Amino acid sequence: MASSSSVRSWRTAFLTLRDETSSGAPAGTSTDELVHNLIFANSHSLISAASDLPPYEVTSDVLFLLELVANVNASACRRGEDITQTLTLTSHLVHSIFNLVSFEFNSSSFTVILDSFQSMVAFFFGQGVPRAVISPNATKFKPVMECLETIRRVTSVYQGKFSPLESIQLIKFLLHILECFHPEFVYLYNSNANNSRSTAETGKRFPGFTCLWDVHTIAFTMLADAFSSAGSFFPFDIWHSTIEVLRKVMDVFASKSVLVEGSILSRFYLSLLHCLHLVLTDPKGSLSDHVSGFVAALKLFFVYGLNIRPQVTSPSVGNNMPDLVSHSLTMEESKKEDKTPYRPPHLRKKDLNIKWPKAQDSRISTDHETSTVDFTSSDSDYSDSDGSLKGPDCAQSSKVRVAAIVCLQDLCQADPKSFTTQWTILLPTNDVLRPRKFEATLMSCLLFDPYLKARMASASTLVAMMDGPSSVFLQVAEYKESFKYGSFMALSSSLGQILMQLHSGIVYLIQRETHDRLLTSLFKILMLLISCTPYSRMPGELLPRVITSLRLRVEEGFPLKNDQTGLLAAAISCLTAALSTSPSLPQVKEMFLEEISTGSVDTEMKPGVLSTLFQCSERLTSPTVCFEALQALRAVSHNYPNIMLAFWKHVSTIVFRIVKASTAEVPTKTWKGNVGSVGFIGEKVITAAIKVLDECLRAISGFKGTEDLLDDKLLDTPFTSDCIRTKKISSAPLYEQGSPEDTREEAKASHSGSEQWSETIEKHMPLILQHTSAMVRTATVTCFAGITSSVFISLAKEAQDFIISSVINAALHDEVPSVRSAACRAIGVISCFPKISHSAEILGKFIHAVEINTSNPLVSVRITASWALANICDSLRHCIDDFPLKPSPDKNVNSQMVESLTECALHLTKDGDKIKSNAVRALGNLARFVKYKSSSCVHGSLGCVANSSHPACLGDSLWLERMVQAFLSCVTTGNVKVQWNVCHALSNLFLNETLNLQHMDWAPSVFSILLLLLRDSSNFKIRIQAAAALAVPSSVRDYGNSFSDVIQGLEHILENLGSEPNSAPSSFKYRVALEKQLTSTMLHALSLASSSDHHPLKDFLVKKASFLEEWFKVLCSSLVETACQPESENNFGNQKKEMISKAMRSLIKVYEGRNQHSIAKKFEMLDNNIW
Repeated sequence: MASSSSVRSWRTAFLTLRDETSSGAPAGTSTDELVHNLIFANSHSLISAASDLPPYEVTSDVLFLLELVANVNASACRRGEDITQTLTLTSHLVHSIFNLVSFEFNSSSFTVILDSFQSMVAFFFGQGVPRAVISPNATKFKPVMECLETIRRVTSVYQGKFSPLESIQLIKFLLHILECFHPEFVYLYNSNANNSRSTAETGKRFPGFTCLWDVHTIAFTMLADAFSSAGSFFPFDIWHSTIEVLRKVMDVFASKSVLVEGSILSRFYLSLLHCLHLVLTDPKGSLSDHVSGFVAALKLFFVYGLNIRPQVTSPSVGNNMPDLVSHSLTMEESKKEDKTPYRPPHLRKKDLNIKWPKAQDSRISTDHETSTVDFTSSDSDYSDSDGSLKGPDCAQSSKVRVAAIVCLQDLCQADPKSFTTQWTILLPTNDVLRPRKFEATLMSCLLFDPYLKARMASASTLVAMMDGPSSVFLQVAEYKESFKYGSFMALSSSLGQILMQLHSGIVYLIQRETHDRLLTSLFKILMLLISCTPYSRMPGELLPRVITSLRLRVEEGFPLKNDQTGLLAAAISCLTAALSTSPSLPQVKEMFLEEISTGSVDTEMKPGVLSTLFQCSERLTSPTVCFEALQALRAVSHNYPNIMLAFWKHVSTIVFRIVKASTAEVPTKTWKGNVGSVGFIGEKVITAAIKVLDECLRAISGFKGTEDLLDDKLLDTPFTSDCIRTKKISSAPLYEQGSPEDTREEAKASHSGSEQWSETIEKHMPLILQHTSAMVRTATVTCFAGITSSVFISLAKEAQDFIISSVINAALHDEVPSVRSAACRAIGVISCFPKISHSAEILGKFIHAVEINTSNPLVSVRITASWALANICDSLRHCIDDFPLKPSPDKNVNSQMVESLTECALHLTKDGDKIKSNAVRALGNLARFVKYKSSSCVHGSLGCVANSSHPACLGDSLWLERMVQAFLSCVTTGNVKVQWNVCHALSNLFLNETLNLQHMDWAPSVFSILLLLLRDSSNFKIRIQAAAALAVPSSVRDYGNSFSDVIQGLEHILENLGSEPNSAPSSFKYRVALEKQLTSTMLHALSLASSSDHHPLKDFLVKKASFLEEWFKVLCSSLVETACQPESENNFGNQKKEMISKAMRSLIKVYEGRNQHSIAKKFEMLDNNIW
């Protein structure tokens, strides 16, 4: 009965209100008064009736009320009336009804609610009230709080049903509230920070301030929810406005350099940081203007909630690390020093009655009891059994610290380039193990925070910081002793100090940490740290110390039952990274030599790095550990090849055991996928063992690669000899340069390589060459690509035949593309050996095998096959004249071989760029030595050759034209590598003495292409090679009608070289080489100018006399610098003088012939002054 009465009163009140307002309020009664009399006077009965009414009716009536009050608000603001009570009662009524009834909404109704509530907020904190005086008035905050709670209930009930447009409306509403409240927020926060008063005390004195924190907490929570559900649909302006509001709040924290703490504040900080996290994870624009501001504020959270911690001390370390002092994050320094080692809070209570071990033997047992808790679980990761830290406040505080660190990680990932500028703020430059309360860093969080999640978050952030651009950014780092800094520390020195501290802290933790998940993160950090650190610019003992520390950790093992194998593998993987650093360090080599001298590998009395790795590689029951140990051994062989001869027996024995055990265990075809299974030696482990064997054989044999290390044409001139850049061959071990001892060691290794290869062929190859695993066969055949000519020659005839037959059979008969590719690479290496290149029979087999694979459907096979083809052609080029091929029963076999190579290479010029570049190289090598028949032999199109029966003589003259057309086509269609090879090939073509270039119709096109590349190419290496090619013709006759164009083109390029636009940074290192090659080419061309009878050319030289005079003056002045050089370099100086003098004498003749005696006299004076 009471229910029906309440429903009747509801309907009567709202019907009356509608009638009165639609027909106009009675005389003397305002709309505000109507609302008070009809609605607010009966609010209790209306609230109780709401649950008994249909939802659509309640929704309609409430929306009508909100629209009506909004109109009243607008009128009151215009008249300056105070309707605080009306708005307060409205927000309370709507809030109460929404808690009882689930409203029925659509887009328009949601807009009405937002607009009405926004007008209320504007009245209380916007234009409705003067802002000169800010007071903690609770009556203003409560209505806004109820509005927010109402909106929050709506969004929670209809979660997922809002359109992106409605979500955007909500974001704008929330941002408007935060903007309106910002003056109160600043006032409140500053007053708390200045008075050092807790939030709880302030809340008791001014309840409105507690409401203010609640308003902000709810607003940021709702913002976070909106971005979580529909953030990907938000436009840039919404994202940017949110960032601006977040930045304003964070700037308040940074401006005070202190965080106000308390349970209410913790909830606010969590909502704020969670919102920031979601906004940063999906950036819509640049954050470069905000990174520094956010970092300054977020850094303050590193010690949030730790100001009540009791004093703790950290364990002391060895002699290489500084002792740790007591660590206290309280506001006052503790007067009493705690001598006990550091223990996380949750383990202190149970250790009260336990005698502490010695400091140097202590371990940080980080959250061992919570190791089974998921990283994203609830407060269990934060709780402690220590009485002083027990309670929800500690859990909340720790969550705040984690949230702040996660935001730093988000910033780093969103804008890694800008974030690199914050390294000196977030990371320590000194005393990483001696934390201080005012200098908290990410490392102090990682080392000393008592909560697992905070340490894990710090580790994840460090991983993000060292991944990406930082690997390049850190290459400028260098370490200097502190007394060398002075009053200013350069960025490079700061980074060097940071890297030192990171090494100290991470290695320290790895030695002592016992928590498996944190250890895994630490190993990942160390892996990235090793890869980013330029150890050649750091203290020499740093890397050996890291290697030694990792060795000790591997030897000690991991007592955890969860993931002993995984942690051991991670530790060895870090050791591999340390051993793989390039360039290799002499200090590490000395460490290995000391290990050799003490005999630790053989006696195992004194463990060393290599002995530890050998022991781990024998753990066949732990394939993962075995695999990582083999990877580390391979790194040692590659980076420190000169020591591997002393360890050959160990390498050979281990590889044989692995291979032998695998063949005796199970059929190898079933091994794939069983690498991680105990009792199975998977193909991955076998392959790793073979690669160790391969790298060791290369190291002992002195393998240095087969590719052209130097461009032979560049070596011919004194101007370019000092600009030769040696290629780094990735497949060759890193031998040290310049040391006589190392040279003797390499010679000894090369001599002894035959013994190791003979043992490998007899002992290992029979077990692995026919293995059923394609991965194993590929690694096995790749071994043959690492043999050297000297070792091959020293092998027995049977061993040589075995190698040749093995690679040919693999290239022709193996069905797996990777094996065929490896075989082609081995053929490309072996075909360069003089003994092979002189055997027509073996070369024929090689060419047949390579040609078959150039038609393989897989690009990877065709690439190596074309590379081998080019090497075979290069081998023929070097030996064809001095050592003619052995006669064959078939007189035409040798010419057929050359024809076959030419036809195959021409076909490959139509393939992809990687194949095309090798094909062009092959044609260039052929073009240099192939003898073309005279015009009397082949309808008068080519130059003559004395002996057309030469084994390399081509019978079809059209091949030459086809070669040139292929070169010209590749220049226009190929990438930079193809273009470079075309320039090199044309150099070889010009060197062919059987060609009369002046009679070739295609010659002008070739010279034009070279000049075009020299002038317009953006790649300096191409321009250098084009200039070198233009210097090859030895006479004016060889240049033909293009000689004038060549000189004019070179002069134009020289004259404008200084005004060229900036090139790509990667080309800067070649600019000097280009200038010197241009100089050399120009001097060569000018030295021939007097032999030309082309009058327009001589007139051009007269016209450019002033430029040439200044150019020669600069060249002559550069010769003065070489006068004081050593004798070897003085020889180059004399050669330079000869080239300059020859060019000037040629010009003198030209000027005298054109009656320009005054110009000729100037050049005579220059010529006389250089001697």
